Amino acid sequence: MFDGMKVLIVEDDPDVRLGCEQALMLEGLDARGVASAEQALGLLHHGFPGVLVSDIHLQGQDGMALLRTIKAQDPSLPVILITGHGDVSLAVQAMKDGAYDFIEKPFSPERLHEVVCRAMEQRRLSLEVETLRRQLQDKQSLESRLIGRSPAMEKVRRMIADLADTSANVLILGETGTGKELVARCLHEISRRQKHNFVAVNCGGLAENLFESEIFGHEAHAFTGAAKRRIGRIEYANNGTLFLDEIESMPLPLQIKMLRVLQERTLERLGSNTPIPVDCRVISATKADLKAMGNNGSFRSDLYYRLNVVTLQLPPLRERREDIPLLFEYFLLQSASRFDRPTPQLEAHEQAELLAYDWPGNVRELRNVAERYVLGIRTPLSESGELSQSLPLAETVEAFERALIAEEFRRHGYSLSRTSEALKVAKTTLFDKLKKYGLNQSG
Repeated sequence: MFDGMKVLIVEDDPDVRLGCEQALMLEGLDARGVASAEQALGLLHHGFPGVLVSDIHLQGQDGMALLRTIKAQDPSLPVILITGHGDVSLAVQAMKDGAYDFIEKPFSPERLHEVVCRAMEQRRLSLEVETLRRQLQDKQSLESRLIGRSPAMEKVRRMIADLADTSANVLILGETGTGKELVARCLHEISRRQKHNFVAVNCGGLAENLFESEIFGHEAHAFTGAAKRRIGRIEYANNGTLFLDEIESMPLPLQIKMLRVLQERTLERLGSNTPIPVDCRVISATKADLKAMGNNGSFRSDLYYRLNVVTLQLPPLRERREDIPLLFEYFLLQSASRFDRPTPQLEAHEQAELLAYDWPGNVRELRNVAERYVLGIRTPLSESGELSQSLPLAETVEAFERALIAEEFRRHGYSLSRTSEALKVAKTTLFDKLKKYGLNQSG
């Protein structure tokens, strides 16, 4: 019932402390005792999964002071105080200060177990509510940053929300312009590492002779021109997130060193033999097939498996065409604000052209087109990309129809009846089209 939850007992009498620990452990609870408030504070943190049981009379900081400190740090953490005979006034004050309950000495193991279980149930519920509230906030935050209502983008946002608070290394796969760094930043910013550094490294943008110093750092005089110590990117990302973009470009000799850092969680600066502990989450991104590169020897397979604990695949824009109108409108509003220009309105034929185009540069190319559109530069899409091509007429019509149905279905609360009325089509026809385009109540 209370899997993963703990009871921390603060009692400076070793016999009483041991008795409390044993009584709770015999009931199947995970209990640990410490002798002082100072020791307890070193073990507690916001969101501590359990309850605190503390004697009021302690050497050093007493139980009342500990209660006030805990309530300032985590108001929902239940604190149960142990009082001596005649401490009724203190107990009343403790309840006013936010204590969950108090137990008067001498007490039976059954009484301790009963109060602790009630407190743990309250803690479990409060943590669940906090988790749900944070997930809702994260979801709203993700929807405002990762634009799109397609099933593919819903899946991406859901995976980010599920993965953000884990320490698992993530490999993001996607074509150029699909938003790999944005996804990496989202993973960092809704995680518990958000208060620490997000450090982005483009592995393809660093000269090989500078790569090792840039990533691992160096000591003064480690090589010619190293006048002073330099903290490398990995060390700078300690307790935060290290994002390695274009990981396929990392030189093979440095892949070996990176693998060692991931395995041992330590690094050595150039010119030093002293290992430095590092704790950073590593998120990598690539548009290449690293497994195939591993098979032909151009990328280390052991590093690939270290980086690829979880794979997050980003869909190209051509595979989520129903998101194009919404994304384009978003970029138009952004650009109009930045350039201090009015927001232009799209004509139907212009939207059809956007939906028909293949978008080899993906979201990045779409944003560039929106910027030019706001500035009054209407370059034909066939001239805006190196690999540009448009869809055949039948596919253009299908893309437009899918986007229109998806938007109307969402706007009418995923109601088949209301959507069919709005589109003036039979419900059976609409049902068939929803099935054809893979649209359902999740968008």
